[in-house]
Amino acid sequence: MVAIKMLHPQSLQGRPEFEQEVTILSKVRHPNLVTLIGTCSEKSALIYEYLPIGSLEDRLACRGGTPPLTWKMRTRIIGDICRALLFLQSNNPNPIVHGDLKPANILLDANLVSKISDFGISRPLIETNTNTLKYYTENPRGTFAYIDPEFLSRGELTVKSDVYSFGVIILQLLTGKSPSIVVADVEDAVKTSSLHLIIDKSAGEWPFVQAKQLANLGLRCAQIRRRKRPDLQSEWKLVEFLTNAASLSVSPSFKTLLDEKIMPSYFMCPIFQEVMADPHVAADGYTHEAAAIKGWLDSGHNTSPMTNLPLLHRELAPNYALCSAIQEWLLKHP
Repeated sequence: MVAIKMLHPQSLQGRPEFEQEVTILSKVRHPNLVTLIGTCSEKSALIYEYLPIGSLEDRLACRGGTPPLTWKMRTRIIGDICRALLFLQSNNPNPIVHGDLKPANILLDANLVSKISDFGISRPLIETNTNTLKYYTENPRGTFAYIDPEFLSRGELTVKSDVYSFGVIILQLLTGKSPSIVVADVEDAVKTSSLHLIIDKSAGEWPFVQAKQLANLGLRCAQIRRRKRPDLQSEWKLVEFLTNAASLSVSPSFKTLLDEKIMPSYFMCPIFQEVMADPHVAADGYTHEAAAIKGWLDSGHNTSPMTNLPLLHRELAPNYALCSAIQEWLLKHP
């Protein structure tokens, strides 16, 4: 199973984004960055590892009926994101800025390990005459609620640009609020000592001391002025402490529910690409829908539709075990 990203052929930004993503992801490797498996330059296609739990955005919205992320899971996700950003910022010889960090670009694997994706507008920073590392553009791009305000106004991208986005994400994970209002709402709540009223209750009982520390960290990172934002390296001890304080084990009920909702790929007929109702095994060992493989053989083929190698015989055997598993799964997920 892989994930394939096809860039829109009519997009003016499509080709540069494709080349930029290949350049970045073919040179860096980290457990909290999505793995680029291969590319198809002719079709501007990128092939990634497949991450079955989907995006952090979808999980926060509980799309597909998945349960809410617990506060322990959210704390672990914050640690994963921070770890990935520190790795990008320490890249030699040029630090890398993602430039569009947001929940939609944070993917989760089967163990809820977070991986940052979509490096199409990422940039390596270069040293300026003032010995600072920046990237300048007259056309700042990103997602409005998460984009660094100073990058938007001045076109200067620095490592502190990702820090701003990270701060907004921390506050979202803490409160479940929209990114467009979350910074102002948390600021007001901290000032009025009412933070407990806006913490996302669906995540369970947050330890209030930890919730307050995350709120303060998120607000420091999401400062409008770049110079007021912290260096993530100096904040790592706090993030590491909070991550370790939370249980790192993933809730079995959450994993089981997600695993059950994702239909196993082997339920699909390789020929029809539909869920099989009458699965049969051919001489090549592959299981197909009976009508599909019979049609293949009746049309004069004597080779496997999967391997293109000659079939030793044309006999088909009903796959009763798989048929039963498919029917059981469909009964649970009508």
